[in-house]
Amino acid sequence: MTANHRKVIIIGSGPAGLTAAIYASRANLQPLIFEGLQPGGQLTITTEVENYPGFEHGIQGPELMDVMRKQALRFGAESQFKIVTKVDFSQRPFKIWVDEDLFTADAVIVSTGASAKWLGIPSEKEYSGYGVSACATCDGFFFRNQEVYVVGGGDTAMEEASFLTKFASKLTLVHRREEFRASKVMQERVLKNPKVSVEWNSVVEEVVGVQENGKKKMTGLKLKNVTTGETKEVKADGLFLAIGHKPNTEIFKGILEMHETGYLKVEPGSTKTNIEGIFAAGDVADSYYRQAVTAAGTGCMAALDAERWLAEHE
Repeated sequence: MTANHRKVIIIGSGPAGLTAAIYASRANLQPLIFEGLQPGGQLTITTEVENYPGFEHGIQGPELMDVMRKQALRFGAESQFKIVTKVDFSQRPFKIWVDEDLFTADAVIVSTGASAKWLGIPSEKEYSGYGVSACATCDGFFFRNQEVYVVGGGDTAMEEASFLTKFASKLTLVHRREEFRASKVMQERVLKNPKVSVEWNSVVEEVVGVQENGKKKMTGLKLKNVTTGETKEVKADGLFLAIGHKPNTEIFKGILEMHETGYLKVEPGSTKTNIEGIFAAGDVADSYYRQAVTAAGTGCMAALDAERWLAEHE
């Protein structure tokens, strides 16, 4: 075996990868975690996390991930801030490359997560966490009695809007076309709410904000009507992007079975993929819940599945 051989390699971090690492290292499997593009996953761009059990007063997203990482390392996991560039799962041990460096593993846990789709305007990244969010269930609570905008026209946008009306005083949907793609039931539920209005045939051109006491604060949006070409500035406290998520599964195309949308397929009630010895956890295989706590739960499942599978194949 090469010096770069491990019993378990975890590709991706976040709550799924790091929880898998905690369980795998406690089972004495000495996992190696490749933390990837965004060490700590999507939570590292979430400022305040208030719905993760055990943190009564909330915790900063990056801090939560840091604590999880330290917990895994304490039990013997190894963490490398590197990006996996290629895999070969055709035979065991499985092969994993980081550029030119080859690593091998008896079992692999894939927890590469998903990334929210962004509009592609510079100001949205600048105000991410300061008014701009891609997760209503994570951040809606902070917009009590405020005016928020939601971009999107599918079921996700309707779900996010419906959730946000519990907090916001006023909610405006911004959609580039003149009708929504969402199911009629979802549309009706949202549109009959007196707090909701719609900016049809419109796109967000820019997020506007100020610096207050050294902190960034979003104050409004520049909207453009795509049919008339007119632009206007509106007051807004928050902007939620609901234009979908993209699972980070590029390197597994043609290797692991996935849904049309790119999410990995797992056996119901388990984390097993179509290849024996390869397991998937977190948002990479979950387009439905997409929460830190559910990701952590499947991370635990993946480590237990891997441990049992390895015991049977020793």
